[in-house]
Amino acid sequence: MSAKKEPSVWNGFKAFLMRGNVVDLAVAVVIGAAFTNIVNAVVKGIINPLVGAIGTQNLDNYSSCLKAPCGRSANGTANSGVQILWGSVLGATLTFVTTAAVVYFLMVLPMSKYLARQAARRAAREGTKEVVQVSELEVLKEIRDALLAQRGSGNHER
Repeated sequence: MSAKKEPSVWNGFKAFLMRGNVVDLAVAVVIGAAFTNIVNAVVKGIINPLVGAIGTQNLDNYSSCLKAPCGRSANGTANSGVQILWGSVLGATLTFVTTAAVVYFLMVLPMSKYLARQAARRAAREGTKEVVQVSELEVLKEIRDALLAQRGSGNHER
């Protein structure tokens, strides 16, 4: 009896890396990192000026003081009192919503429409193949029946 050889750790690692979902995930991370610059530019160039028309372009400046006296240093950190920096949360939320909207409308929606068209084309091709196969089957049955009829009529004439 020969012992079953276990796959090596290296071969298992290579198989793991070559799986489709790992490669897809790596591509998604790289694209996401590159896409971050675009989203940040949209937020800084469009969203912040729109908010700036109402107040300030830097949402980090919006805060509420829970325990007075509240003071802030030059770099924006609280140096006295208890502050709620709700402007930072609002800015991060706007960035998230903008990112989600851009990803959905520029990537997810077009890809889902493309995949739906591909599925419809595939279904149409499958439907055509079934019709052709059914019609070929019907023709073959008719040929068989005709041959059986000829045999049957030939046997009676002899």
